[in-house]
Amino acid sequence: MGVFQEKFEKAETAFNFEDVILLPGFSQIEPRNIDLRTSFSKNIPINIPLVSSPMDTVTESEMAIAIARHGGIGVVHRNCSAEEELEMVKAVKRAESFIIRDVITINKEATVGDAAELMRKHKISGLPVIEENRLIGIITGRDVRFADPSIKVEDAMTKDVVVAGPKVTPEEAIELMKRHRIEKLPVVESDKRLIGLITYKDVALRGEYKDASRDSEGRLRVAAAVSPFDLDRAKLLAKYVDALVIDVAHFHNRNVIEATKRLAKEVNVDIVIGNLGTKQGVLDSVSRIENVAGLRVGIGSGSVCITTEVTRAGSPTLFAVSQAADALEELGLKIPVIADGGIRNPGDVALAIAFGASCAMLGYVLAGCKESPSPTTIINGKYFKLHRGMGSQSARQKRMALDRYATFSKEIPEGTEIWVPYRGDVASVISEFASGIRAAMGYAGASNIEDLKRKGRVAKIVSRREKSSVSQSTMI
Repeated sequence: MGVFQEKFEKAETAFNFEDVILLPGFSQIEPRNIDLRTSFSKNIPINIPLVSSPMDTVTESEMAIAIARHGGIGVVHRNCSAEEELEMVKAVKRAESFIIRDVITINKEATVGDAAELMRKHKISGLPVIEENRLIGIITGRDVRFADPSIKVEDAMTKDVVVAGPKVTPEEAIELMKRHRIEKLPVVESDKRLIGLITYKDVALRGEYKDASRDSEGRLRVAAAVSPFDLDRAKLLAKYVDALVIDVAHFHNRNVIEATKRLAKEVNVDIVIGNLGTKQGVLDSVSRIENVAGLRVGIGSGSVCITTEVTRAGSPTLFAVSQAADALEELGLKIPVIADGGIRNPGDVALAIAFGASCAMLGYVLAGCKESPSPTTIINGKYFKLHRGMGSQSARQKRMALDRYATFSKEIPEGTEIWVPYRGDVASVISEFASGIRAAMGYAGASNIEDLKRKGRVAKIVSRREKSSVSQSTMI
């Protein structure tokens, strides 16, 4: 046998979702009692195994807020300026929190018109007024609505402000706000130095979204995508995000690995690396970079990715998950694996978990939701939303215009654009997926995510070609 024939004979079988099925097993638990809690990265627990993809038609602040409220986590895309990405991250962190630490304030010499513009820009309804970082008043939407825009804030603000101390509890905060009929409660030190702000809406939302993914301060969790070569952006975002996701199509590259290694030493948040597709890629990457907190795997399988079609190179998501899981087992490491690409239904997520994933990244599924930033159109009387790959020509052109690190070594686009059916709000989609994943786990006899990894058995699905070959062999 020649060398090249042997290469074919020894080739691995690269499989994906359509090639296998999850086998039923002995079950002792009802689907409604199945626990979907898992991890996005080493230090970030999530309550459902769903992550929104860092694509500019999928995840901006509205999507990240929605998916975090329902127990997952969003990865904000990087197809924008660093400042715009930071503002999206901040918006998620401000969306709800017991005590808002990053408080937007105004000084007494500004005009009421300035205050109104700040409130409009940040979509808030009130501003603490400070002088030398000490609270001297508060101005609300009601104050600016009925005041001359040209007068000073000092002349329109409320001076006698109800405040709370640093050790206030949620119950005490609600009682204070109800008693004084206010919606905003500044938190101050004994010397009136402003250290935070509590809003009635945020405290109420904590009760409404009991399964939300929150950090230690009660804020919604969020991750952000970065280039491994953009250290300035990474350091800027690291002050606010829960995790940074290294966002490249092919991570198993010397320059990418070395750049990520340098970046990881400069920031103090979880670093998720990817995309990876082979066991060797995982072994090489994890061994060279300290404290890798998560792996994003799958190359060329996304609905708007044409890498494999154009280059005939890639690693189907389910195969990539198995490769990563085997590599981590060999190393004796527990690092969450994120299955990325081509996931269309809850069963795909369950299969990914059975092969070793901790969670799955959704692009196509969420692009059709109300909360995605993509434009909507009507085609034949039905609503659709635009979804494009980050390797598409239009996405590349936008990135080149905004990101000085976006120099492409490959001249050919590896993504495309499609119109996806409108699916309604994220809440209904996540509910459908969570129910479907629980049902699949129930069939497999698994009570939680780790249980499915251990117990999940699969069977290969014989393709039409294989069936035809078997049939012909039998006839002969």
